[in-house]
Amino acid sequence: MTRALMWEARAAEGRAGDLEHWVRGTALPALRAAAPDRTELLTADGGRVLLITWWTGSAEPVGDPPAELLARPVHRWSFTSRHVE
Repeated sequence: MTRALMWEARAAEGRAGDLEHWVRGTALPALRAAAPDRTELLTADGGRVLLITWWTGSAEPVGDPPAELLARPVHRWSFTSRHVE
């Protein structure tokens, strides 16, 4: 069974670069240590940063960045893979 964890944060005004820097310097190294099958970092307009991780074993959640980087609380979703082509 494969699980995908999605983590999405919206940066405070003018802090998108700082939020992405936090993800690259803090969240990604922590995830590498937990050894997910795959990790993908995406950004979008509006200062949004999205991490998607895939796991076949136990999943390691992504922590929260410093509050001053965020426009709102982090959103998290967990999905179970049912079909892949």
